[in-house]
Amino acid sequence: RYPEARIIFSGGAGDVFLPDFKEATHAPGVFADMGLDPGRIIYESQARNTAENARFTFELAGPKPGETWVLVTSAFHMPRAVGTYRQAGWRVIAYPVDFSTPGDRAFELRFNFSSGLGSLTRALHECLGLFFYWVTDRSDALFPGPDG
Repeated sequence: RYPEARIIFSGGAGDVFLPDFKEATHAPGVFADMGLDPGRIIYESQARNTAENARFTFELAGPKPGETWVLVTSAFHMPRAVGTYRQAGWRVIAYPVDFSTPGDRAFELRFNFSSGLGSLTRALHECLGLFFYWVTDRSDALFPGPDG
């Protein structure tokens, strides 16, 4: 829909045990499979965490006042991502994707230990990440929300 839009994909090696596996190295093939021209995308492959995604991408893009930039990431991860991008000096519009809840189901009371444990682990990871990013001044707020 926006052929003139600049696109930057940030994804380095987030796993200390696989330092050579960089998301940005594999992304062009995925984008090509989706029908998007991988040549119109700038790839940032050095970031190892969300704070570095924000900082390195900001340096690559050099956003100017008045420009509109959209941040696309998983919904569960969006608050921490937005906080780090703001801390890097970049005001972005959040566009969450990959929601963990279907949103169209009625409440069901059931017990699934493995699924519940996985959800708890993911939630704890993000909550602790929000707290530590805020304490270490990598995020502009404990729980970043929409601007204004």
